[in-house]
Amino acid sequence: MVLVFDHSNILIYIYHQTKIFMQKFIGGIGCFWDETKYEEIPGVISTECGYCGGKSPTASYEQVCGGNTEHIEVVKVEFDPKILSYEELTRLFFKFHDPTTPNRQGLNVGYQYRSEIFYNTDEEKGIAEKVLDEMNKKLNGKVVTKISKIKNYVRAENYHQDYFKKKSLK
Repeated sequence: MVLVFDHSNILIYIYHQTKIFMQKFIGGIGCFWDETKYEEIPGVISTECGYCGGKSPTASYEQVCGGNTEHIEVVKVEFDPKILSYEELTRLFFKFHDPTTPNRQGLNVGYQYRSEIFYNTDEEKGIAEKVLDEMNKKLNGKVVTKISKIKNYVRAENYHQDYFKKKSLK
């Protein structure tokens, strides 16, 4: 519990921090500015643009776009599993982009725009594989989405966070 006293305004603020169990989902659906697709889903607590899957523990936008790190642009979604399940987020992941185009989403072309789900646990891997298999059947075996263990996640630079909001684009 934190107590804050502001004597000039006689303000007393009491804050009780409760620990909320959160789960993470990391997926690459092309440009990470598409983080806005996740933000209004009930149960989503936060989103963050980042890079994942590369060979180095560090990465910058310039390095990733230059193809030197093998990272891809991803969105990390923190969510409350009491409200939203990992499986539901995985299904939304497939709805939010075209999982049949290799290294491309819309006008964005390059290795860093590939479709990929990054898992943390064997349970998450199993769920992602199950949903991918279902999608692949619906799309006649054309799904190119990869499923990989989380590797070298790096938070993207601040100017990428909430990009569409900052630019009033969505």
